[in-house]
Amino acid sequence: MVELDIQVPSAFDPFAEAQESDAPGTKEYIHVRIQQRNGKKSLTTVQGLKKAYSYEKILKDLKKDFCCNGNVVQDKELGKIIQLQGDQRKKVSHFLVQTGIAKKEQIKIHGF
Repeated sequence: MVELDIQVPSAFDPFAEAQESDAPGTKEYIHVRIQQRNGKKSLTTVQGLKKAYSYEKILKDLKKDFCCNGNVVQDKELGKIIQLQGDQRKKVSHFLVQTGIAKKEQIKIHGF
C-alpha cells in the first residue's frame, strides 16, 4: 500500500503568536463602540482601558464633560466596560487622547 501524508485540519489560531509577542501591531487597543437601542436612542461603550485606571473617576469626568449619564458594567469575559448615553464615540476618543490615557493609534472606533 501507498502511504499518504494527510494532515487532519485542527483548530489553528493565526494570531496566537502575535498576542504573545511584543511586535508593533500587538498593542492593547481601546475599543469605542456604539450600540443601537430602541428608536433613536443609542449607547456608547468603552472597553479595554488598563486596570490600573480608576473607571469611576474616568466615568465621572466623561459624564461631566459630555452632559450625559453613564455607568460602569462588570462583564465576565471583557472585564469593566464604561457605558454612556448617546453617540459619544468621537468625544470619548478625543477625551482619552487629551488626558493622556491612550494614544490616538491605540483607539479603535466601531459602529455605523
